[in-house]
Amino acid sequence: MIKRTVLLTGSSGGIGSSLFSFLKEDMIVVSPTRKELDLSSNSSIDDYISSLDVPIDVIVNCAGVHKAGNCEDLTASDFQNILQINLIAPFQIISGLVKGMKERKYGRIVNISSIWSLVSKEKRSIYSASKSGLDGLTRSLSLEFAPFNILVNSIAPGYVDTKMIELYNSEKELEKIKKIIPLGRFAKPSELGDLVKFLSSEKNSYITGQIIPIDGGYLTR
Repeated sequence: MIKRTVLLTGSSGGIGSSLFSFLKEDMIVVSPTRKELDLSSNSSIDDYISSLDVPIDVIVNCAGVHKAGNCEDLTASDFQNILQINLIAPFQIISGLVKGMKERKYGRIVNISSIWSLVSKEKRSIYSASKSGLDGLTRSLSLEFAPFNILVNSIAPGYVDTKMIELYNSEKELEKIKKIIPLGRFAKPSELGDLVKFLSSEKNSYITGQIIPIDGGYLTR
């Protein structure tokens, strides 16, 4: 079996570092640092793509930012920054690399979205908008790329046990949330790894255009 090469963004984060460990078992993982690839800069993204000296078979867009707040307290600058990193950067990376995938008639793209693209809660307006946009991108590109054997999917995690949930929820709130989740706990970052690896591999030959929640049953409430 050919050992495919995957570009993984956000590998320094709680979810991203776990995905790196899973993906490197079967693939060659290219995981740029923030210094090498600044997702807030369109020119940095273009320069990085141009500098790649290996064909990329798989893209996993994991990098993301979040800012919670009431609508009147958030600014247009906040909106632009979050959309840039969570939506525009993934689009730019995909559009910059898909030509090679089309030529080789092979590609797998996995976007790390969020359950807050499917449902939402107060103070999540910009984040929800960015992730909803990412899922819309997933659906549309899956249709566009299907004739070239390029499969595109989103994974929508719920509450994952990383530092991010501690930033936006008190300890008391976190305990309350656990009681809402049918499985009674948060996901471990590693529990996303097997699904991402499968969707990124040749074993996935027929799943495309899907938004797949991993939420311990949260959305069934």
